[in-house]
Amino acid sequence: MRSFRIRKLDIFIVKQFGLLFVGTFFICQFVLMMQFLWRYVDELIGKGLSLDVMAQLFWYMGLMLIPQAFPLAILLSSLITFGNLGESSELTAIKAAGISLMQTFRPLIVIVIVIAGVSFYFQDIVAPYANQSFYRLLLSVKQKSPEVEIPEGIFYDGIPGNNIYVQKKDLNTGMLYGVMIYRQSGSYEDQTIILADSGMMQTTAEKKHLLLNLYSGEWFENMRSQDLGQSASVPYRRESFTSKRILLDFDSGFNLADLADISGDARAKSLNKILHDLDSIREFNDSVGHAFYNDGQRFVFRRPAVEKKDSLKAISETASGKVNYDTIFARLTTKEKQTAVTHAMNSVKSSLSDLEFKAEYAKSLHRRERTHMTEAIKKFTLSLTCIIFFFIGAPLGAIIRKGGLGVPVIISVLVFIVYYIFDNTGYRMAREDEWTVWFGMLISTAALTPIASFFTYKANNDSVVFNIDLYKQILMKVFGIRTKRHIFRKEVIIEDPAYAADAQQLETVNQEIHDYTHEHKLLHWPSPIKVFFRPGDDHVIEGINDKLEGIIDDLGNTSDKLVIMELNNYPVIAPNAHTRPFRKKWLNIVTGLLLPVGIFFYFRMLRFRFRLYKDLRNIRRTTDRITPRLLELAKAQVGDQVP
Repeated sequence: MRSFRIRKLDIFIVKQFGLLFVGTFFICQFVLMMQFLWRYVDELIGKGLSLDVMAQLFWYMGLMLIPQAFPLAILLSSLITFGNLGESSELTAIKAAGISLMQTFRPLIVIVIVIAGVSFYFQDIVAPYANQSFYRLLLSVKQKSPEVEIPEGIFYDGIPGNNIYVQKKDLNTGMLYGVMIYRQSGSYEDQTIILADSGMMQTTAEKKHLLLNLYSGEWFENMRSQDLGQSASVPYRRESFTSKRILLDFDSGFNLADLADISGDARAKSLNKILHDLDSIREFNDSVGHAFYNDGQRFVFRRPAVEKKDSLKAISETASGKVNYDTIFARLTTKEKQTAVTHAMNSVKSSLSDLEFKAEYAKSLHRRERTHMTEAIKKFTLSLTCIIFFFIGAPLGAIIRKGGLGVPVIISVLVFIVYYIFDNTGYRMAREDEWTVWFGMLISTAALTPIASFFTYKANNDSVVFNIDLYKQILMKVFGIRTKRHIFRKEVIIEDPAYAADAQQLETVNQEIHDYTHEHKLLHWPSPIKVFFRPGDDHVIEGINDKLEGIIDDLGNTSDKLVIMELNNYPVIAPNAHTRPFRKKWLNIVTGLLLPVGIFFYFRMLRFRFRLYKDLRNIRRTTDRITPRLLELAKAQVGDQVP
């Protein structure tokens, strides 16, 4: 058994990869941090935060984004590493020495697996603490300087006991326009509504209150009902003002928020904590579900109360012995009917509100369970992405053989965009219960794994992947785009064509074409059953095409310009494209069973039949033009041979 040993080549490749990985990691980390910071820039600007608070925010943000930077850094560094090796022909020299590409990958595979383990460690141990600390700081920042936080066109409830609506803000002067304030000091009846054309909010020096200066407005306030005894109506007062100052209680100093709400977030938990809490969450959800089910059963089988005298009358009038509520309702007076209808409507509305509340509550409970499941699965999928990205980047670098930051960066961005779309879509759909959690969280891995396997296989076997001419030929065949002949006059001719024999064979080909067109109706639509499910090689056209190509090949040795020009007028024939889509029988059967694909290839075949009809006519006309010239050249050739 061969022992594992470190070779000089392994050390060389590790050095190349290691330096690039460190550089690309910090670049990716910076890009991700800027993108992440852009989401919260409005909540941080103008808060007057100290330098140590900003440093903590950036520190925790960086720790949170390290697992996301690992896959992108691996993809980019592996692409550049093997692109540089291929561009400098070092990879060719390695293969010439008998070392396969997978052996070259071996040391980096070990390193990437270690990085994947580090990524899992960060997600399981470091990231939950960093996430909890970051959002704790962010929540505290939001509570600081709320005058900056008030949005336009939305009610803001960040100030206790107040709801503030601002129609428009002037960020330069700090003025608020179209101000509406709802203040509630006691019960629902004890509230104040303040309207003002404009205003300005400032923080007091001790940062314990907010001073609100309002201009050109009105003040509406309900008088407290408990101070007025049992009065049936609650009076209110109305005040118009030119300017008014209001002092609001609010501690705008920077204080760390409570961890009670933040610690319950799944992103702030380790894998063991998530699995432990999932059992409790599911047990609680089941108990709530059973309670709601029992309430529903009681509601379904509950019968409204009926007076004894009414029920006896109703039962006596029904043949089935059941209570006839229509009969009872018909015997009521008009006022009693109105009371009964009102009571029934109130009961229905109450039940409907209760069901809507239960539905929203159950939805939030299940969403919390799904969030915990997605975060648990994400810890594994994000680590596995490091390995998948390596097996995409390294083979692509070996295939493309372009180093530097040009092509590798473009390819890395494209691959990462594809991954991000699949991953983000799957995460959101799983979180919203549109897809199952496992399907949503594994869709990005399932999409990229075949791509990584394909590129690794192609690179290991030195197969052509990015040959544009190859894909161009395939597309031309699929869409039936013909190629033209390009026959040029040769500088050196070893043997002249047999003009007489070629002219005679062209006449034979013309006769065969004449017989073929009379026998086969190319402009008629063939049966789809015959096209897809029966063998359909056209051996006559194959024979005509072989003869024609042989004649053209022989006449290509001529020095006569007219013959060369006419040879380029002969079309290139696809001998079997007018009979069936593919040469292999099973491909035709599969294509015929797949209806949309079968329709496309059926009409493609019809196009080839019409083209063949035109090509055969073109061959006959070209032959009629070239034959006289060939006979002239044949006579001259015979004359030259006579002494």
